[in-house]
Amino acid sequence: MKYKIPVIFIFSLSLIVCASSPKRLEKQRAKDPQYQYNVGLVYLQNNKYDEAINYLNKSLALKPNFDLALNALGIIHFIQSDFKTAMNYFEKCLVVNPDLTEAHNYLGSVYQEMGHLDKAETEFKKAIADVTYHSRELPHYNLARLYLTKGNDAEALKLVNTAIKLNDRMVMALNLKGVLLERFGKLKEAIYSYEKALNIAPGDINLSYNLAVAYFKSDRRAEAKALFEKIYPNMTDEEIKSKIDEYLKVLK
Repeated sequence: MKYKIPVIFIFSLSLIVCASSPKRLEKQRAKDPQYQYNVGLVYLQNNKYDEAINYLNKSLALKPNFDLALNALGIIHFIQSDFKTAMNYFEKCLVVNPDLTEAHNYLGSVYQEMGHLDKAETEFKKAIADVTYHSRELPHYNLARLYLTKGNDAEALKLVNTAIKLNDRMVMALNLKGVLLERFGKLKEAIYSYEKALNIAPGDINLSYNLAVAYFKSDRRAEAKALFEKIYPNMTDEEIKSKIDEYLKVLK
């Protein structure tokens, strides 16, 4: 019997250690800004923005100049169209870390939404200059869209072609290329770009509308009519719906 006592004691001690470990881990995590940021990022990626903001703010409370947390909060407010708040977060992030390319790209998008086109152009060019940026197609596309707004179609087309070379499945870029090619009167090439994009994203209604209009302009009436009729019931934009009505009247 005397040999059982230490065995029982050791076993009991191990239970105490195991029971206390989760509590100790929880305390460690509560003080870890990286952990709080990681949890916030998971919520952000799952579109649970309130939960994400909660954890990202906890991260910043522990580390006020945490560039990644500032950037992530900027992204959430950009998604929510709170551009002024997003701008503040991105600008603060870039004071802390001027080399965070993603923040430059997003800040450019914020500036563009706010009508600060020259500032937006500067930020997009900074993002493009970073050849190590993992999503280089995005600033190329964004700058192309900005040049489209400014009426600089030739430069816009060059940039969107580069975006597609970097990511040939980028639906937004293929759609924008179609729009630009139409402006240059190259309907056949525009249709090819729209069709390629639609093969990747067959449920995209606005893209389908652009393709249907291009079919109509090319006198491919049966294809235009079929596509207009297909997307009409799911179109929520009343202005575009009204335009489809006009096209369908002509196509009867």
